[in-house]
Amino acid sequence: MRHPSPPTSAGGSIEQQVLDVVAELVTELRGGVPAAVARGDSLETDLGISSLERVELLIRLERAFGVRLGDAAMSDAETPADLATAVAEADDTLEERRTERPAASGSGVASAANARTVVEALAWHAEHVPERIHIHLREENGDETPLTYGWLWREAQAVAGGLAEHGLGRGDAVAIMLRTEERFFPTFIGTLMAGCVPVPLYPPFRLDLIEEYVLRQTAILRIAGARILVTFSVVARVAGLLVRQVPSLDAVVSAENVRGEPRRPVPATAGDPALIQYTSGSTGQPKGVLLSHDNLLANIRALERRFDITSRDVGVSWLPLYHDMGLIGAWLGPLYFGAPLALMSPLAFLARPIRWLQALHAHRGTLSPAPNFAFDLCTIRIADEELDGLDLSAARVLLNGSEPVSPETLHRFIERFAPCGLDPRAVYPVYGLAECSLGLATPALGNPIRIDRVHRSKFQASGRAAPAADDDRSALRFVSCGRALPDHELAVFGRDGNPAPDRVQGRVRFRGPSTTSGYYRNAEATRDLVGTDGWLDSGDLGYLADGDLFLTGRAKDLIIKAGRNFQPHEVEALAGSVPGVRTGCVAAFGAADAERGTEQFVVVAETRASDEAARAALSQAVSRRVGLALG
Repeated sequence: MRHPSPPTSAGGSIEQQVLDVVAELVTELRGGVPAAVARGDSLETDLGISSLERVELLIRLERAFGVRLGDAAMSDAETPADLATAVAEADDTLEERRTERPAASGSGVASAANARTVVEALAWHAEHVPERIHIHLREENGDETPLTYGWLWREAQAVAGGLAEHGLGRGDAVAIMLRTEERFFPTFIGTLMAGCVPVPLYPPFRLDLIEEYVLRQTAILRIAGARILVTFSVVARVAGLLVRQVPSLDAVVSAENVRGEPRRPVPATAGDPALIQYTSGSTGQPKGVLLSHDNLLANIRALERRFDITSRDVGVSWLPLYHDMGLIGAWLGPLYFGAPLALMSPLAFLARPIRWLQALHAHRGTLSPAPNFAFDLCTIRIADEELDGLDLSAARVLLNGSEPVSPETLHRFIERFAPCGLDPRAVYPVYGLAECSLGLATPALGNPIRIDRVHRSKFQASGRAAPAADDDRSALRFVSCGRALPDHELAVFGRDGNPAPDRVQGRVRFRGPSTTSGYYRNAEATRDLVGTDGWLDSGDLGYLADGDLFLTGRAKDLIIKAGRNFQPHEVEALAGSVPGVRTGCVAAFGAADAERGTEQFVVVAETRASDEAARAALSQAVSRRVGLALG
């Protein structure tokens, strides 16, 4: 059943009720300052509702109206009026449409153990099990499209032919700006087949801002020397402008139009480039991590050994494919293992976090990586009624990484979903970075989570991680990321350049077969990264205790005040917990105070409160919360 137009409901006009729900949320976000919301206000610009806050808003609207909103409301709605239209057109049911489909299932086929390149890994599966489903791709309407190894091989050959027809060949950089969609996979593999190097780029979230967004990518395109940009058709309208700003760029083509006559793969070696992964933003001097086939496969094989991964496993992911955890960990790993992958878009997860867990349930998923915030989002935003019948007992390796891992997040997630069959030992805090392809350190399979309680003042004064007493309520808590992957090494070095003693903070360095040879076309940054002794500098701080790595923060972000060391992420978490501060909109840093010979704490927190008195009270609350916790 659909709502009639003009939209009304038992409680009055739908639009007015939507305005009331939006105003209630904005008032809370502004620390209790009443918000006046107009139908044409911009959700983002005028009301400050970002993507994570949209999740909360959509949940409230669904509960208020008893409807299920589509994913488009998450990305396309710009105003409260748009939301009212989405509510009016939504189905009058809280049950998401489900399509009966067979679950992904692993099999006993051998993996491509002798492959020297990513293309050879796919070739093995395409030859031996061409009809085996490689990816179950969730479409926007909730249906799943099966993509087989044979299909991927054939389509990738067509892409390789199309690139060759555009004049591209060995060593040329191909920029790929695609969302989680069918054409991404053959475009990436076809680029490798053509002897070219893929450069994945973050695709725009909002199509109405596409011109502004795409033009911000010119720095990466120029530095990479990209010859061609493969993207979706709507980008074509700014193609001319891009070509003029990027001298190396010959063409901007849609993924559908890059296909040509199928061609056999260009011969490649293990040491040939397989990926340029950009780790920094589009402003300034972006740094592209250059990774070879050997780097990628060494990391995948190390994870395979650490977690006993086989083709009988089943991967589940919603991670973006332009990021190393989504690209290598979620996709290329299962491709190599021969393990099927159930994949959805990041938007599908953000719009409804339960979908991640439902996919683990439906496909009997065993492997799934995600950043810390995703575990928090599931704990906080999933309603109790959505857990009915949810079975997570098949999950055996859920990796929490790519951002600082919170002890509280781990505890809350396990406590919330243990009744759904989740094994507490299935959740692993991990550490990795693009410069090591993906993973560097993880706990051993089956090891319980280890949290270290450290004496706060001793650590802040000297960097010594002395164990805290059981009754010390001010203790710092750090999560173990385990030990280096097989065939890899990590160490903690002090300021004197020598290995630091156990339980003393220093810079984390690493080496091994997964490590990059350097940043693409950036010799200066490469010199800062790779030492003359062969160790790479992660830029992270941490300490070792009984062989385990405990991360404590970023070296460049460290704030030193009155001889005490403070980590910005801890300050930011404290400030962000104050009601009225925007979620995820806090920055803490140190500013030199020449008069006092130290650094002053600076905390910048965004709020929607516009009243001066309310803002002053919020500032005092932030100072009080941080001061009480840190002393």
